Amino acid sequence: MYRIRLFAIRHSRSFEWIYKRVERVMIALDPVLGRIGYERVERPIALVEKCVKTVLFDCKMCGQCVLSSTGMSCPMNCPKQLRNGPCGGVRPGGFCEVKPEMKCVWALAWDGASRMKGGAQIHTVLPPVERNLEGSSSWLRVSREKAAHLREAREKRRTAIADAFPDARKNEPSAAPLAEEPTRATKGNK
Repeated sequence: MYRIRLFAIRHSRSFEWIYKRVERVMIALDPVLGRIGYERVERPIALVEKCVKTVLFDCKMCGQCVLSSTGMSCPMNCPKQLRNGPCGGVRPGGFCEVKPEMKCVWALAWDGASRMKGGAQIHTVLPPVERNLEGSSSWLRVSREKAAHLREAREKRRTAIADAFPDARKNEPSAAPLAEEPTRATKGNK
């Protein structure tokens, strides 16, 4: 499992590309998933997510995946479960203080992030883990949130003019009378 995790970090840019495609598919499926019901699809999607991410990243299914922010190195693999950087006890060579045979999750995260296009996200301070989300699908939660933001943005664009001119209907009727048609110029009149 550890070797596969190291492979994923070495190829973090490829996994970043795959992750973005999976996210797009999940966002595109939002209307279908919404009709089926997110509660109904949570368990099967979480099961698929767990199988894939456990093999590739040694995922602990915290429900708040930050692999794209941490160079495809899961911070939940840290024995201390630190989410925002290494502890002060990283051994020489980047090895873990608690498990000396294991490379520090955060040393690996910096290595993976340096290979990714969006690697600068590693500088973002992450919120603490919400333990009530453990075991749930982060793919489903994140795609649902992003789909909701896209719907809100479309609605804002659609209503932008109405919002900009709220008194327009008071000043002008909804159906203004048509202007008189200009008389056609005849061939003889110039």
